[in-house]
Formats: sequence, C-alpha cells, structure tokens
Amino acid sequence: MKRFFSCLALSFFVAAISSTAFAQVQVGFRGGANFGIVSTPSVLDGLSSTIKPSPGFTGALFLEVPLSDRISFRPELAYVQKGFMVRESFDLNLSVINLPIGASVAYQSQDLEVPLLLKFNLTDGAVQPYFIAGPAVSYAVNGRIRTRGTGLFRTQPIDIDLNYGGALNRWDISGVVGAGLAFDAGAGKVFGEVRYQHGFSRQVQVPVLNLNVRNRGVAVSLGYSFPIGN
Repeated sequence: MKRFFSCLALSFFVAAISSTAFAQVQVGFRGGANFGIVSTPSVLDGLSSTIKPSPGFTGALFLEVPLSDRISFRPELAYVQKGFMVRESFDLNLSVINLPIGASVAYQSQDLEVPLLLKFNLTDGAVQPYFIAGPAVSYAVNGRIRTRGTGLFRTQPIDIDLNYGGALNRWDISGVVGAGLAFDAGAGKVFGEVRYQHGFSRQVQVPVLNLNVRNRGVAVSLGYSFPIGN
C-alpha cells in the first residue's frame, strides 16, 4: 500500500517536471470545506445516537494537463480533514422541569491525499462547466477524538489523540466525482467546485465484529488556475 501511495505521489511530480512539454498546462490551487461522514455499521442500527457530518478544511495544489480539446488529466496534492460526529441527547426529568442533557463526540483525521482525476470540459468560452472523476489515495497523518457536553450547558472540549495501527487504518482508497464552473479571469481561471468522495477502505479492523466503517464526504471549494510553459 505504501508503494502504491508513493507511485501516485511520484506521478504528480513527474507530471510537474514534464509540464513544459505541453501547451496550456495549468497549475492551480483550491481551498474550501469538507463535510466528512462515514457509512453506518449495522451494529449501531438499534441505538438512538445520530451520526452527523463533521466539517473541516480542505485544500490542494494541482496540475491540469490537456489530453484533448475537452479532456484533461488533473493530479492533485491535497490536505483533507475527514471524520464524523455522533450526538446523543436525552431529557432528565426532575418532576418540575425537564433538563436537556447530551454529548457530542467528533472523530477527526488530518489526511494527505493524492487524487488522480480526469476533467471533462463541457463547453468553451468565458464560462466553462465541467465534470471531474477518478481515484484517490490518502494517508492519515494524525487524528483525534473530541468530546464535549451539550444540552443546557456546553462544556469545554476534551481531545484524545488517536494511535493508528492495529484497529485503526491510516490508508484510504476512494473514488471522487464532482462538477464545477470555471470563469476566465485575466490570464487564468477562477472556479467553484463541488465533489463527492466515496471511500472503499474499511477504517476500523476489529476481529469478530464486522464494522463496515468507510469514509464519505462532500467538499465545496473555490480556486484559481493559470497557464505555465509554452
């Protein structure tokens, strides 16, 4: 798996080195928010806890290498905050009044990611709608579990660092699909983009228990790209 990740990263830099051989190669950056969540394992079906998206930052540097008039290869080197949030709440009956009591638990990981995408431009002109699709591989550099009390009073968060290895998987292979709209802006392009990421790697490996926990996420980004080379 590590060799696979290294090959993906190497392809990004090989494309960068050879980019001057292509006309209208674009280099760019994007930044925005990722709303991470996970698939719900069946063991939680009978519980009242609610799994909700965990918002976090995402950003990337990328190249856009034309393969034809409408199709480009877009390797990225990205940072993504993934995770999910679990909320539990109930009322404490004190006869005279019901006190709302609850807690939230957020799992958050800081991932380095290499998406290898194809970009399909639908039209030419000053405004260009497009689609993107392709695989991605990511590595969780670190992670934490953040807990806090909610309800009538909101407590200060308590953070617990995660130890990867064993039950927790650092690696994640996923598929990415998305759509965007680019606008001419001087020599470059300004764009807005929405993408969905569907993880295929099981994130929790526990003997006996079948915990089908896989990453999911929706990211919204704004960015800018400009031509380099000839």
